[in-house]
Amino acid sequence: MSIRVRLVLSYLAMVIIPIALSIIAALILFASFMGMMYDKRLGSDFLKDVPEKVIGLVSEIDRTASYDSEKLKDKEYVDKIGKEFKTVNIDFLVRHGEDIIYTNGIKIESLVINKLPKHRSGISDHFSSIEIGDKELSVKQHDFVFKDGTKGSTFIIADFSKIGEFIGEYIHALGWAVLIILMLTNGVITYFVSKSIIKPLKVLKHGTEQIKDGNLNFEVKVSSRDEIGEVCVAFEEMRKKLKDSIELQLQYEENRKELISSISHDLKTPITAIKGYVEGIMDGVANSPEKVDKYVRTIYSKATDMDRLIDDLFLFSKLDLKKIPFNFEKINIKQYFEDCIEELQMDLQERKMRLDFISDLPENTEITADREKLKRVVTNIVQNAIKYMDKDTGEIAVILKEEETAVRVQIKDNGQGISEEDLPFIFDRFYRADPSRNRNTGGSGLGLAIAKQIIEGHNGDIWVESKLDEGTSIFFTLKKVLNLAQGGVST
Repeated sequence: MSIRVRLVLSYLAMVIIPIALSIIAALILFASFMGMMYDKRLGSDFLKDVPEKVIGLVSEIDRTASYDSEKLKDKEYVDKIGKEFKTVNIDFLVRHGEDIIYTNGIKIESLVINKLPKHRSGISDHFSSIEIGDKELSVKQHDFVFKDGTKGSTFIIADFSKIGEFIGEYIHALGWAVLIILMLTNGVITYFVSKSIIKPLKVLKHGTEQIKDGNLNFEVKVSSRDEIGEVCVAFEEMRKKLKDSIELQLQYEENRKELISSISHDLKTPITAIKGYVEGIMDGVANSPEKVDKYVRTIYSKATDMDRLIDDLFLFSKLDLKKIPFNFEKINIKQYFEDCIEELQMDLQERKMRLDFISDLPENTEITADREKLKRVVTNIVQNAIKYMDKDTGEIAVILKEEETAVRVQIKDNGQGISEEDLPFIFDRFYRADPSRNRNTGGSGLGLAIAKQIIEGHNGDIWVESKLDEGTSIFFTLKKVLNLAQGGVST
């Protein structure tokens, strides 16, 4: 749930929940105050009978005053009416001229009588209120004229001060209840909403402090799926990438150190040999033309090894940095490998090794490749097989197999093989299975690393399978150029 939706829902909850709880509180308080009113004898009769009884009595008095006013002088009649009003806690008075000729005597005091409104000509009914101390009496007055011409009035007086007190207390209690409800609901909702926002922010803050202190070995765990949760996920991805980047940088630094160590070793060996042979010539150890010629040839051979090493290193570095462009073109792969095999045959024949070429590809199978760099791959792999050949009759086979979208090339030999612990590292630069780093058998250690870089530059895969004393097979794939019937050209 997004923060926006959460805030909207919390706002609605802050409005709807307090209203609903306030209505419930109002009903509960109302029921409670009604019970209190019953207990203080404002009474169920008053509450239930006033609407019917009082209205009926008032109507009867108004009708009698208007059409049979003399009847209001009848003690028996007015006493009957007065008793009915008395049951609902209401005073009833009849005034003749300036004199009160009847009262049911509930609340009437002389002070009240003195404050009764005067007779008003032309107005039958009017309402007023009389304040007596802390009481406020409500007065309904009906003015009329007796048959003898004397002004008369009837008064119905109700004391609503108690009801006002209860209403005031009810409103006060309801106000406090609403205030408490607002504080509680808003406080609870705000707490939970803010908690869902503040908690992941604290996790983020902790994460930034950890990164600031250089610690990347932690994990940002947030279960929320809102915008902050997305930020936390992005932060965790950033942490992982930053950690991977630092680890990769450290690995590069370690590789750089190993590279320097390897270069130093591989350069120092031929340089030491060259110095030794030069000193031998200078000291007269080579005391015949044949020895001098031998020493010079050896010096030339070591210098050639150094030059080849520097060339391999330079090529690998440029491939690693993506600084060498690939000149891709369509190549008939079968014809291409036939030409490569023909060039390699002469060198292998001198070493008394056999090179076979096997292909089940259609004659028109084409790939997209860089001719020169692909030739470097084949040459490096074959030379590697030659260096580690330990059989009297060496055999190397180049096998082409067709796959759905690629051609799989296998270069297989029957040499000494590679141990399982060495297999994962043979494509690493300067790696040699021979721990002594004997240049006579081990080479520069860059041949297969260069082959891997070139094949990956062709968007292919390269891998190795080997068993000790049985031989080694190095595989790599090259993307085919698909004809129109196959759906276009592969990339």
